Amino acid sequence: MPQGQTIRLTVNQTAPRLDKYLAAALSDLSRARIQQLIREGKVLLTPASGSPMRQVVRPSEAVEPGDVVTIHLPPPPPQQPEPEAVPLDVVYEDEWLVVINKPAGMVVHPAHGHHHGTLVNALLARYPDLAGLTGATGPDRPGIVHRLDRDTSGLLVVARRADVLHRLQAQFKARTVDKTYLALVFGRPATDQGIIDVPLGRDPRNRQKFAPRADGKPARTHFRVREYFKQYSLLEIKLETGRTHQIRVHLAWLGCPVVGDAVYGRRKNSLGLRRQFLHAWRLAFDHPADGRRLALTAPLAPDLAAVLEML
Repeated sequence: MPQGQTIRLTVNQTAPRLDKYLAAALSDLSRARIQQLIREGKVLLTPASGSPMRQVVRPSEAVEPGDVVTIHLPPPPPQQPEPEAVPLDVVYEDEWLVVINKPAGMVVHPAHGHHHGTLVNALLARYPDLAGLTGATGPDRPGIVHRLDRDTSGLLVVARRADVLHRLQAQFKARTVDKTYLALVFGRPATDQGIIDVPLGRDPRNRQKFAPRADGKPARTHFRVREYFKQYSLLEIKLETGRTHQIRVHLAWLGCPVVGDAVYGRRKNSLGLRRQFLHAWRLAFDHPADGRRLALTAPLAPDLAAVLEML
């Protein structure tokens, strides 16, 4: 659906919730996106009763036949992100690539609602030569080979040259990159180690989430218990595939959701964590320039280390 335009709809039926009505009427927009537009003040309602047009503030607003709903879609963000002087924790760098220890809360590349303060913005300020390096990733993701969720901390490799980008992407595709995570989970797995082999796909009830699905894409997660606590377990996770939210969905399926994961786990925890306890701890790959095996680790972020110390 084109952005930067105004859409007007005349309601033809009673609907108990405006967001549900718009999600059905505008198939190109997800319900979550519609709710965001409402909260941002982009949706106006002109009641059929003749009352003045007003800004809708609640996604749960009811609508009646004859009401006119006006939606202002903001224009898309600029194709090329701007450099921003955001601090970076650089674990390794050379003329071919750089490895970053990404903090929790940082989005990797610009997306809706996150146009500034991303890892890409910071990279462009520190490494101006990245500008224009799109490869197969698009102009808003210069040098980006793989991603981490916003609230997942840890190691992420970025290419500084087009040929390096392609070679690293090939390693990820061939599954020769060793990605190891640390996760604190509720409860105890039935075994000290194992493999979760469960296909994943979009959750049909919420397109912003993922769920185990027989018709989903293959997904395999290896886990090993590093330490048991009274109510929790610290796991070492290795990914064989790299599906979106794979670790979080797989561990929830296992019955041991990640502590602090409010999407796939429990909304509250007694440890004071305000984000998921998931850290990309180790990353190993063949250097695209000389073939030597690079194996790098990043210590736990202070908030996660404090939780383990308390336990």
